[in-house]
Amino acid sequence: MKVAVLGSGIIGISTAWWLRQAGHDVVVIDREPGPAQDTSRANGSQISVSYAEPWANPQAPMRLLRWLSRSDAPLRFRLRMDPRQWLWGLSFLRECLPSRLEPNIRAMVRMAEYSRGTLREMRAGLDIEYNGLQRGILNFYRDQREFEASQKAADVMRDFGVDRRIVSADEVVRIEPALAHAAKQIVGGDYTADDESGDCHAFATALAGLAEKAGVEFRFSTQVSRFAAAGGAIESVEVIQPDGLYGHIKADCYVAAMGVHTPRYVGPLGVSCLVYPAKGYSATFRIKDEAQGPFVSLTDSEHKVVYSRLGDTLRMAGTAELSGYSRSLNPARCASMVAQARGLFPDALDFDDVRFWSGLRPSTPSNVPLIGRTKISNLYLNTGHGTLGWTMGVGSGRALADIISGKTPEPEFPFLS
Repeated sequence: MKVAVLGSGIIGISTAWWLRQAGHDVVVIDREPGPAQDTSRANGSQISVSYAEPWANPQAPMRLLRWLSRSDAPLRFRLRMDPRQWLWGLSFLRECLPSRLEPNIRAMVRMAEYSRGTLREMRAGLDIEYNGLQRGILNFYRDQREFEASQKAADVMRDFGVDRRIVSADEVVRIEPALAHAAKQIVGGDYTADDESGDCHAFATALAGLAEKAGVEFRFSTQVSRFAAAGGAIESVEVIQPDGLYGHIKADCYVAAMGVHTPRYVGPLGVSCLVYPAKGYSATFRIKDEAQGPFVSLTDSEHKVVYSRLGDTLRMAGTAELSGYSRSLNPARCASMVAQARGLFPDALDFDDVRFWSGLRPSTPSNVPLIGRTKISNLYLNTGHGTLGWTMGVGSGRALADIISGKTPEPEFPFLS
């Protein structure tokens, strides 16, 4: 079949790659001038199966209330006159019910594990350099009560087969000596040796190059304007071409992998797609003293930020603002991130050479992504991965390619049908 994939982030490119490996003719359409230029551009860089946990949990509503007045809160919900935001928020509260937590975690962990395994297969078979490190992820705590509460979450992960090991404060510093400067603040941590880190943008860009060599067609600087549908099926996708003229691209089936913009295009077709943007920030620092910078990927539980080494730089990322589609940077958040990094690694980083970025993560209320076929017979979704797009990306693409090819996908997951 001919398949049109709309979107060239890690999700869209992975989908295109696996569709081509299955023998399909594939065209990828994206409004940006190249691959992985949007939410996949400068994310947190973690492959974090051990933290495939939903934001929606029984404790979340009270935390959100405490954070409402803080401009630098890890998760901030800024109410707008937007019916979709209110609908998302109500659905989020429903997902906070205790009965929803276990099935959501199960779905997220199964897809994350499958994707990590798929990434390892691809890494063994493809020549892709993306500053990947297989040194695990270490989560450290500064608050004793939070540390004790985290042990329950670690128990849940171990029940699902994820080896998230509780470690003492001394062990935290032994695992990552770069945290020695902050040792007196740390009360404990948990460590998952199987988790990884790496540059999502570099991987996606390299995979796009390999996909093009394998026969995938890429149409960049091409804006999707709408789907043309009739008789319960998509007939074509209308696009604005680089020269500004309109055109139509026809295919046998279509994959909407446009992140937070997906609802805009599938909503007029009557397809439910409850995805809303959660703006995240990142700061990339040049490492000026390699010996004092971390090599293990880190999560600072108190501030809800992560750190990953990418060659001679350190990527710091985190926070989530549910406040619409603006990507504007909040100076208070940027200053807070620099202060946090300085507190942990005062002599390792060049604080005069910081590159800030923000991206809109496509988030569902449950944090479980939407993958599979819609009620439109030849329209498929692959979106809603939230903070775990890099963690779940290559596996989501492979699973959807199997579905389109008429095969049963491997992971146990609530696929759309």
